[in-house]
Amino acid sequence: AESSVYGLASTHTLVTGSMSLVLLVAFIARQALASNPILPLRLFASRRLAASNAVQALMSSAFFGFFFLGSLDLERVLGYGPMAIGLAFLPVAAVMAAFSIRFSAQLIGRFGPVAVLAVGQGVAAVSLAMLALGPTDASYAIHFLFPLALLGLGGGLSFPALTIIAMSGVSPADAGMASGVLNTTGQVGGALGLAVLATLAGWRTLSLAGDGAATAVALAGGYHLAWLAGAGAVIATLTLVVTVLRVRQPAAVEMPNADCCEAAA
Repeated sequence: AESSVYGLASTHTLVTGSMSLVLLVAFIARQALASNPILPLRLFASRRLAASNAVQALMSSAFFGFFFLGSLDLERVLGYGPMAIGLAFLPVAAVMAAFSIRFSAQLIGRFGPVAVLAVGQGVAAVSLAMLALGPTDASYAIHFLFPLALLGLGGGLSFPALTIIAMSGVSPADAGMASGVLNTTGQVGGALGLAVLATLAGWRTLSLAGDGAATAVALAGGYHLAWLAGAGAVIATLTLVVTVLRVRQPAAVEMPNADCCEAAA
């Protein structure tokens, strides 16, 4: 998270990042050799679970990045106070809750989880792109309200469908473990993605400020670039869903008629 202060290429970031990678490799090696591991690596033999975790990480990074940097944009650029910022995000929470709790299950039952996930990802990507391409002196009613509702719709469709897809790739005995892994991936992916997006926003802001841009313009330019990168991350997950998680329908099998069955008998 300190990469936004020191820079991605700084010695501090490279050293701490390398230490994190070493610890991660040591953890994986320990789990591979342990007789009773905390995280059985055989779970990732399921292509659906492995791909679902990758989608979860990238989707979480886009959402976490927007919520954090969006709060800063509303505060530092548009001058919102704490209460106004909380209320500004209400459309996301309301729409996401409505679809997660009620409507997504019905849609998944009718169209399947992969189709619902793909639509949700497309809606989320459009929402982030609309926010990223908005003006510096944005009006909430014109430039934020509808995209935020779309973002809630995208999240409300995507995350329940993604959970179902991930759970379908493991046995019932491993369902609890797979669910925990998926949730952890979302938290870790969101934290790492937020660090990258915050660093990108800071770099863009410093670049614009160095060129003589006003403070509000420089800050908005950084935030909007990070949101655009988040939209790109969501599009990458959509590509992953279409190429890896899509399930082809089995070819129809012609059933023998009754006369054939009687003759065979």
